[in-house]
Amino acid sequence: MLETVSPGLSAQNLDALRRGLRELGYVENQNYFLEYRSANGDAARFPALADELVRLGVDLIVTRGTPAAMAAKDATEKIPIVMAAIGEPLGMGIVASLARPGANVTGLSAFVTELAGKRVELLGELRPGTSVAAFFANMGNPVALQQWEETGKAAQTLGIQVSLLDVRSRDEIPPAFERAIAGGVETLLVGIDALTQEYRDLIASLAAKHRLVAIYPSREFVEAGGLMAYGVS
Repeated sequence: MLETVSPGLSAQNLDALRRGLRELGYVENQNYFLEYRSANGDAARFPALADELVRLGVDLIVTRGTPAAMAAKDATEKIPIVMAAIGEPLGMGIVASLARPGANVTGLSAFVTELAGKRVELLGELRPGTSVAAFFANMGNPVALQQWEETGKAAQTLGIQVSLLDVRSRDEIPPAFERAIAGGVETLLVGIDALTQEYRDLIASLAAKHRLVAIYPSREFVEAGGLMAYGVS
């Protein structure tokens, strides 16, 4: 398992994985072993972690997130890779097509690019009329640019002014909120990434502290105290 966030934050996902395997007759430490590796919110760690799993000779790699899937694909052309979630499988060259992924990779897409525009629409319903919004994301993630472009298109259509808050480490999160407030931002669109997932508690609390209307990409952010989420289950 090649995960984006720390084990504590991923407990529900791991429980679901183990439960699904158990329903198929697989019992951990009896007829299968789970090697868990987490980037703990730092996507730069994925290549080394993927290489480590390949050296261990695992039979299957399960990934979550685009950087994890890309690292696993770069590390092996033989070991099967199942993506528990990926933001954009096609544009990143990870699969040939949705119908016929080809090579050694398959799995599920979270359609983050397509849903970015929908989140803008929902914010428009929460705050009718023109408003100032910000897209809060780690632009170091290769799928973030497509989300930002889709966000900009939807915002222009709805008459919403939108700016970019590029955040690439935990230390950059609080200053980003300060910049948003100084810029008159009223609504916040949060992108999904290893960084935002790892620090979702901090992001949700700062949004509440600054009274920003925020929409998130998955329910985990709402469970951390966020206002609302719209994304693939």
